[in-house]
Amino acid sequence: MPIAAKKNQVFINCPFDGKYKNIFNALVFAIHDCGFIARCALEANDSHHVRIDKIFKIIGECSLGVHDISRAGIDSTTKLARFNMPLELGIFMGCKEYSDNAKCYLIFDLEKYRYQKFISDISGQDIKIHEGKIEKAISGLRDWLNNKTKETLPSGSVIHKRYLNFIKELPKMCRKNKWKPNELTFVDYTTAVASWLIEVT
Repeated sequence: MPIAAKKNQVFINCPFDGKYKNIFNALVFAIHDCGFIARCALEANDSHHVRIDKIFKIIGECSLGVHDISRAGIDSTTKLARFNMPLELGIFMGCKEYSDNAKCYLIFDLEKYRYQKFISDISGQDIKIHEGKIEKAISGLRDWLNNKTKETLPSGSVIHKRYLNFIKELPKMCRKNKWKPNELTFVDYTTAVASWLIEVT
């Protein structure tokens, strides 16, 4: 994928499972609709790179980070906690503290103060609550990004409506590009988002 200026790149740290997919897709769309570039571990599929090294590299290239810790609970299959999201949040915080104070990050959770029960060290920070709702996630992200740009951004509700329109058009875009909707890679999806935004702007 083309690499934009570091200040315009947003690292997304979130679950990549089916239950979270709608929020993830909405966040990616909103990031691009606000004039930024979404980045995440899914973009790098080189087998010779260790996953954590890919994450280090992407975080190093992004000045902004969105971290959703709403799914850090017990996995129904393994009966163990999911630590990937808090781990990547910690890496990003460490980079900000020790190597790049220009980094800024947004933390999402399901409900107010829930995070204090399992990651109390981040108490006192401005945690955004999305309640598992796409529109709330988009609005929280948009309001945060609004302070990171000199451009005038549409309201969260406007971006949400545009996202719903994009989702309606996505099957047609898939047919045009000979993609199967359930096989879209992260790069395929971001390409579709960028193309659609160019067409409607």
